[in-house]
Amino acid sequence: MPLVAEVPAAQPLMPVEQALERLLTLAEAAPISDTECVALAHAEGRVLACDLVASLDLPPWPNSAMDGYALRLADLQGEPLPVSQRIFAGHAPAPLQAGTCARIFTGAPMPAGADCVEMQENTQTLEDGRVRFLQALAPAQNVRPQGQETCKGEQVLAKGTRLGPIELGLAASLGHEQLQVVRRVRVAVLSTGDELVEPGLPLGPGQIYNSNRRLLVSWLQRLGCEVKDMGILPDDLARTRACLAGLGDVDLILSTGGVSVGEADYLGAALREAGELALWKLAIKPGKPLTFGHYRGVPVIGLPGNPASTLVTFGLLTRPYLLRRQGVCDVTPLRFDVAAGFQWTKAGTRREYLRGRIEGGQVHIYKNQSSGVLRSAAWADGLVEVREGTTPKPGDSVSFIPLSELLG
Repeated sequence: MPLVAEVPAAQPLMPVEQALERLLTLAEAAPISDTECVALAHAEGRVLACDLVASLDLPPWPNSAMDGYALRLADLQGEPLPVSQRIFAGHAPAPLQAGTCARIFTGAPMPAGADCVEMQENTQTLEDGRVRFLQALAPAQNVRPQGQETCKGEQVLAKGTRLGPIELGLAASLGHEQLQVVRRVRVAVLSTGDELVEPGLPLGPGQIYNSNRRLLVSWLQRLGCEVKDMGILPDDLARTRACLAGLGDVDLILSTGGVSVGEADYLGAALREAGELALWKLAIKPGKPLTFGHYRGVPVIGLPGNPASTLVTFGLLTRPYLLRRQGVCDVTPLRFDVAAGFQWTKAGTRREYLRGRIEGGQVHIYKNQSSGVLRSAAWADGLVEVREGTTPKPGDSVSFIPLSELLG
């Protein structure tokens, strides 16, 4: 049986940045090479497997940016111009007759010979139907040139881009019906312990409802992963072995509660029988213990069991690891500075992530920051980062990571 590689108690705690760097630079974090072609309607949240290149100019022809009148600037000599045609979006215009203007609508193609558009508000229609132009015009005014947005052959989205509504809209504007994307990451979620009970069932003595399983399964699905929910594993070594043997083809085994070396840690024992695990002690709060290793060649991440600890360590460490496996290049969540609306009096030795909410231009923190209180995250809209050895006071600048960045 492989030896357990534990961090000695005297060794300094691993900084958050170092732990993340280790996870992202491991060979196991390399992007999945398998790809598939999916319809645009089903590509939300997926990651591009290759650059998206424009197959046409956008717009394909010069068009009007306004409802108004298209004309040749040289024909404007101070006299009203007759209207020779009406041009609607989706219709091909005839060439502009010399000495005339064309009634044109937003998005309609420019007629050959016209070089500018005047908006209808700056015109006057006379009784005989001619149009007087009330302001000076300039060449190309209110005209969207061909290829203004993108030109044929130009890269518009890079490989590794995670596809959201805007990216899908852009792909649709270029006529793409399908996109080549990275295969979904397959994640097996394991919960262990006789103390855990599924919601809806009665609680026995010493038992609690399993919140981490629902938290992680939902979060993984939001990240575009294919989840294999293994349910709750009982504290039984034989049944745990049987469960692991039936995992099938997965890319990651994700557990909560850690996989320590305690007497009742049957998951850790079963994993070590066919792999190895290392316990990382992190300089993070809530959190601290995080396990990484392998089981029959499959990466294993063991998160701490307290709900707030699970949330923070998954959001800051496991989420970027999974995005990198999908091929996403930039896995760093958006963060920004905001004024503290609280007093933090105890300088800690670990990086603390407080559940906070921005109100009135300041960030306030939930009254109970215990690692077992998931309600703090339901109340909050982000994580407030308090660096080691600091004691922020009201008005001080603190770093804030929106939960919408981590969850989406």
